[in-house]
Order: sequence, then structure tokens, then C-alpha cells
Amino acid sequence: MTVADQVRRIRRLAGLRQDELAERLVVSRREVQRWEAGDAIPSRAIMDVLESLVGSGREGSNERSPFAFIDLFAGIGGMRRAFEAVGGRCVFTSEIDRHCLRTYAANFTVDHPIVEDIRSIVSLDEIPPHDVLLAGFPCQPFSLAGVSKKKSLGRPHGFECSTQGTLFFEIERILEYHRPRAFLLENVKHLRGHDRGRTFATILSSLRERLGYHVFYKVIDAQHFVPQHRERIFLVGFRDSDIGFDWSDVALPSNGPVLESVLHPEDGTEPVEEPYTLLPDGHVNPKYTLSDKLWHYLRVYAEKHRRAGNGFGYGLVGPNDVARTLSARYYKDGSEILVRQAGRNPRRLTPRECARLMGFDEPGRPFAIPVSDTQAYRQFGNAVVVPVVRAIAEAMVSHIVPETQLAFRPMLMTG
Repeated sequence: MTVADQVRRIRRLAGLRQDELAERLVVSRREVQRWEAGDAIPSRAIMDVLESLVGSGREGSNERSPFAFIDLFAGIGGMRRAFEAVGGRCVFTSEIDRHCLRTYAANFTVDHPIVEDIRSIVSLDEIPPHDVLLAGFPCQPFSLAGVSKKKSLGRPHGFECSTQGTLFFEIERILEYHRPRAFLLENVKHLRGHDRGRTFATILSSLRERLGYHVFYKVIDAQHFVPQHRERIFLVGFRDSDIGFDWSDVALPSNGPVLESVLHPEDGTEPVEEPYTLLPDGHVNPKYTLSDKLWHYLRVYAEKHRRAGNGFGYGLVGPNDVARTLSARYYKDGSEILVRQAGRNPRRLTPRECARLMGFDEPGRPFAIPVSDTQAYRQFGNAVVVPVVRAIAEAMVSHIVPETQLAFRPMLMTG
């Protein structure tokens, strides 16, 4: 994030116009305009005052935002992070995992109650009115790995999974009651094909025919934005029919980054962050390097499956590569993304590198990780890729609020 981006973001989060910010800082409006255009850089003292407006670097909310949204199955706040970046204000959150809630609270100012289990809501009046509903509803009942595991254990999956699959119907009843202008739902790519397409057909029928929303869906690979091959399906819905939304409005860079962009440089140019990197020059902590026993096991396992003619095995990557999908099971052995190391066994990504791989980190503004490595790997593996959601949010927002009310600049795309 450039200094110009930081100034714009802080002004938006503080709910101030350029002239109001200028008055607060005792400078001219022209000076604020120059900062936001990148033609001048504020002093360190000015930046300190700016940062104090939104408090300790955490994402906030303000009453002057042009639209309100609710964050269902919030996880660690990836969707919220993206929609606040385009001017939205979060007015309701639901998340059942206590470890996720700890990370969420460390990164966002929560000025509203958090409901842990959305199914506990009896009266939908408990949910404030809102313009947009966001939900990355649980995907395990529909994912290839989740379906295979449940079948092997003789357990139900999809909509037959009472603990997770039916959570879609919580979304349905909130949409029916509150009738927000728009929604964004996210799930695994395999949702389309689950149960020979019948699951997805049920979802679309509910949203379109029963609730009357105009629904657009698309599978997007996150490697447009981050060095990770991660395909997810996104469903965008609008209450009104003449909004003119089109997926071509979602800006997808043609040349995505490579893994080097998220890896610790290990050359002393990055501040040391224990326990991920260590003094004196920021080398990755040796604890992330695989033991001889684990590395031997993974190689034997991969060879066994190679001979059987399938593709199971570890994923070994270097700085110029794009990684496989980071999953919630990464904490077990790190096998899907192992980083080569000269003269040593490969290593796992650190949680900080995972934050970057998922687009949560921004230059000069790292995402707080207050949990153990195991929980961090689970959280990032289950999260959305923030820049993907932000690109969708930027395409949606002009159909939600008048352009004259928008207080953000679109992401700069390269390639």
C-alpha cells in the first residue's frame, strides 16, 4: 500500500471529506489532494495524527459510510477487509470458532455484538438492516476432500449434512426477511458439481425463483492476485433487475505474482518477526524446516501414489513458482506447499507468509496473528483471498450506492 493509499484509507475510515481532514490537520485542502494523488508525502508527525484517527491500525467502521453490510461465517474477516476497503461499514458479524474470533478482534474494531452461532438467532430483528450480505458459508460439505472423507466415514454430505450444509438456509431466511440490495457468497469450485449439480441448482432456484434476486456466478482463480492456484466460486446477487452488473467489470490482472513476493527475503532487509524469523538477519526459524523423518515419509508416500498412477504427493516450490491451494490441513505436514532450501530439507510457509499468500498483509500494514501456528494455518487455509473479494466489491459497489458517494480508489492492476 502506497502512502497515498494509506491517506485515502484513513480518511475513508474516519468518515471525513478532504476539506474536513484538512481542517483537522490544519493544512490546506490542496495539500490533502496532493497526498492522495501521490504528488507529496506527509511528514511522519502528520502520519501519526492520521493513524490516530482510526486507532491502532485496526480496521474500523463509521456511521458515514455509504453502505452497510453483514459478515456471516466471518472467519478472520477476509470479506470484511475487502468491503471496508471500498467504503462499507460492518454492522453485524457471525462466527462460531473462538480462535477465529480472537484473530478477528485483533484486526477489527467491533462496535456491534458478534453472534457465534447464526442458528441461535430466533428473531431476525436482532440483525440490523443492511445493504449487502456477505457469506463464505462452510464449504466442507461440498468440497472434493470433504465429500470423500464424509463418504468414507458413512456420514452425510452436502445439504444432508445437518451441521454445515444446512447453513445455507440461514442465509436464505436472512435474505428473505431483510431484502438487502445485494449479496456476495463464496464457496469451493466443486459446489457446482456436487450431487450431479443438484445442490447448486437448489441454491440458484432458492435465490432466483423463491427470493427473486438476479444472480451472477463465476469461478475465479486467485493466482491473478496472489502466487497461489486457488479456484473458488462466487455468487453475486442484486435485488433490482436493471443494475447492469457484468463479470467483465471485475478487474483480473493477466500476470499474477510469483512466490518470491510473499516469502521472507532472509537477507536482513525485512524486520525480524519472532517466532517466524530470527535475528540477526531475519532467517526463517528452523522449526519450519521438515524433520528428516517427515521428509522421508512424504517422499515415500508420493512415490507410492506415483506408481499407482495418481497425483497425490507433496508440492515443492521455489521463488519463481505459483503454489498449490493452501488448505486448512496445512498444519499437519505442510505437504501441499513446501519451499525448497539449498542444502536442507524443505520447509513450510510461516504463518506470516500464509497471510501474504492470502492477501491479508499489505506493505507496512501486517495482519495481526495472535494465535498459534496450528490455528493460523487453519484460519488462512479456510479464508478467502482478500484481493479477489476486493476486486468483486469494486465491481459491485457502484450498483449499490451512487458513484458520487464512493470514497475509494480502485486497486492498481498490472499486466
